[in-house]
Amino acid sequence: MSKKIYFESLGCSKNLVDAEIMMDLLHKNKYTITDDLEQAEIAVINTCGFIDSAKEESIQHILSTAKYKEKLLKKLIVTGCLAERYKDELINEMPEIDALLGTGRYEEIVDLVGESIYEQNRIRTGNIDQLYNEEMSRFRTTPDYMAYVKIADGCDNHCTYCVIPQLRGKYRSREIDAIVKEAESLADSGVKEIVLIAQDTTAYGIDIYNKFMLPELLYKLENIHGIQWIRLLYCYPERITDELIYAMKTCSKVCKYLDIPIQHSEDRILKRMNRAARKDKIIQLVSKLRNEMPGITIRTTLIVGFPGETEEEFNSLKEFVKTMKFDKLGVFDYSQEEGTPAATMAQQIDHNVKIQRKESVMLLQQQISAEIQNGYVGQVKQIIVEESLVESDDIIEYIGRTENDAPEIDGSVYFTSRLKLTIGDIVPVRITGALEYDLMGEAIDET
Repeated sequence: MSKKIYFESLGCSKNLVDAEIMMDLLHKNKYTITDDLEQAEIAVINTCGFIDSAKEESIQHILSTAKYKEKLLKKLIVTGCLAERYKDELINEMPEIDALLGTGRYEEIVDLVGESIYEQNRIRTGNIDQLYNEEMSRFRTTPDYMAYVKIADGCDNHCTYCVIPQLRGKYRSREIDAIVKEAESLADSGVKEIVLIAQDTTAYGIDIYNKFMLPELLYKLENIHGIQWIRLLYCYPERITDELIYAMKTCSKVCKYLDIPIQHSEDRILKRMNRAARKDKIIQLVSKLRNEMPGITIRTTLIVGFPGETEEEFNSLKEFVKTMKFDKLGVFDYSQEEGTPAATMAQQIDHNVKIQRKESVMLLQQQISAEIQNGYVGQVKQIIVEESLVESDDIIEYIGRTENDAPEIDGSVYFTSRLKLTIGDIVPVRITGALEYDLMGEAIDET
């Protein structure tokens, strides 16, 4: 009987892809992947180490998993960003951990699982600039109808608050043909929605083709039979070119949805963050996107409480949010990360002030979102069916998403149907009600 391995991945979707590759390597080596810790002999926790809250979550998961060593669990392996960033601290302060595997050496997971672990081989980090191994397949954990496709790894942007280049290395694109081949394989397996991810998707291709190649990639993915939605995440505003906008307009399968992390509105703070885009350019870009693609959904993220952010600058940020009316908005309170330039900047802001500013912006966005959501009432939207809830009196309740909502981070649509629907179907639904972030509706019966 093969050994059972419990695998848990924390953090972003890019981390999840790494976890799926590791799981596939183990599966091919005759190990059994289980989601039941009670039955596992080996546990692997793939961690995030980006900001304080993510680090705390990772540590809590490690500690809670370690308790199963009192039962069947024999080995606990920690992988991913936290392992890469804090290898010495983790090994010295958490004896529960048997071995560490960094972000650049996940191909060695089979060795760590299968070998006896000694002092000289229990820490495997470094090599973060390795090229993507295109021969690797994945043990997918996402629903059958959707998958993430990582088109690049690493980052060259060096924002002053961010540790990603230290954890993931320099920016490294995959070859177009390899991405297309993976997408074709996913389509053959029944995937209808692919979500393109990287630390910066808009920089795709610059390192290997000497030009931004995301538009060309979209044209090739558009031709894959079976794929119905292509979604873009992590698009830096300064690299959203006319060519990319034209590709989004002309490719019918590309969701009219853009995730554009702008992080702030005020130029002085943007400069301190080492962000390339400035306020006037961001405003012009959003205006152009909405003019060129009416109905486009724009998601963004902001950081409040960055060192030196004045009350006046924060109020200007709120006015900017009120004026721009972003469809989706996430807000982070600045996390002072050791090893980053921002961590040593003067005028660090009190934690309580940062939290108050975050809550203030989120309350404002809640009102904006409610207004936007109410605008959908009466419209017919195409919904991808994600879950079946309750069946009674010939009515079945379902949960799904519109093209305007990315998996795991955006809202849902709760709707009813008189027909039995298949999970992963994309069906027309008339929107009948709205909350701040979610919608309600009724499926339009089609045979």
